[in-house]
Amino acid sequence: MSFIEKILEGVAMEWKTLEEVSTFRRGSFPQPYGEPGWYDGEGAMPFVQVVDVGSNMRLVEKTKNLISILAQPKSVFVPEGTVIVTLQGSIGRVAITQYDAYVDRTLAIFEEFKIEINKKYFAYQIENIFKSKKETARGSTIKTITKEEFGKFPIPIPPLEIQQKIVNILDSFKELTAQLVAELTAELAARKQQYHYYRERLLTFEEDEVEWKMLGEVGELVRGNGLPKSDFTDIGVPAIHYGQIYTYYSTFTEKTISFVSPETARKLKKFNKGDVIITNTSENFKDVGKSVVYLGNESGVTGGHATIFRPFETLIGKFFAYYTQTAAFAKKKGKYAKGTKVIDVSANDLAKIILPIPSIKEQERIISILDKFDTLYHSICESLPKEMELRQKQYQYYSDMLLNL
Repeated sequence: MSFIEKILEGVAMEWKTLEEVSTFRRGSFPQPYGEPGWYDGEGAMPFVQVVDVGSNMRLVEKTKNLISILAQPKSVFVPEGTVIVTLQGSIGRVAITQYDAYVDRTLAIFEEFKIEINKKYFAYQIENIFKSKKETARGSTIKTITKEEFGKFPIPIPPLEIQQKIVNILDSFKELTAQLVAELTAELAARKQQYHYYRERLLTFEEDEVEWKMLGEVGELVRGNGLPKSDFTDIGVPAIHYGQIYTYYSTFTEKTISFVSPETARKLKKFNKGDVIITNTSENFKDVGKSVVYLGNESGVTGGHATIFRPFETLIGKFFAYYTQTAAFAKKKGKYAKGTKVIDVSANDLAKIILPIPSIKEQERIISILDKFDTLYHSICESLPKEMELRQKQYQYYSDMLLNL
């Protein structure tokens, strides 16, 4: 028998509806929402909306808006330590408020308890119930649950000492998960800093140390043509849309994220193994010139706002791709960047950028070192969401066991 089974063995269980457990009401706010007089000013206080209900049953540290003294009498005041739940949009986000605030009508407020109950246990039960009930909530784009509906939701009421044990177990799982995520995040930041340091060091050269050539002298640049997102399919010819280059974890890839039909592929520019696909356009300067080396055996295609670079024998594509991530390359592409909302560096201007060209042997040595850093760094990038997903499933398993009594 497991530890949890022992805790729950022989427990006397009582079931009550939410309206039998607590009094509750919805929040409020004067209309229209856009009226400037309802916000800020002297004496303004935190105003909690759906977006302000954060993780771990807490509000965000600072609400998106502050409610003015003028609007406060038309809203609902909620003291610190009150259980609230979102009823619209992102339904079922629960918090025990950690500061005094006023609350919007898209949330429910549990004001007083009619029975003796552990507040944190109650909050966990609210979170658990709404998780399933929101799937059948009314509405398509914006889901909604009324207070009349959720008032009938039943929850199990074990003895207080069992409630506390359940809270302790679930809190421990959340604490361990948060600790693990913090450790992985810190490790990721450290590896990123280390990776960037060595990349800058290995790709920085003195004037007389290597040859220096324009990109157009050491390879062929082919600007892509139109590729609407609507042309993507799940199977077909491998394709890389310029916007997808931002989503690749690594500097190189053996397979594409998307595909296009053979008919569409015939209209587009083709890349082969060893070619580098470079972004020409982005909404931010950092992503312009970002590149990925294609190492797959099957040819692929790319569309507009991307350029295919085919290096000649004196330059390895992966060496160039790593160089595009350096501060030196960013400075050089900055001379040619055009636009404000959308930044563009044309294929013709990319061809003018001057690069260091060490010997092939030295390029291979540098690539070998950076590949190791790249693999390590991006393995952590990939492991973080996987670990979080694993922990969430583990937490869900035990919360189902403990809360669905």
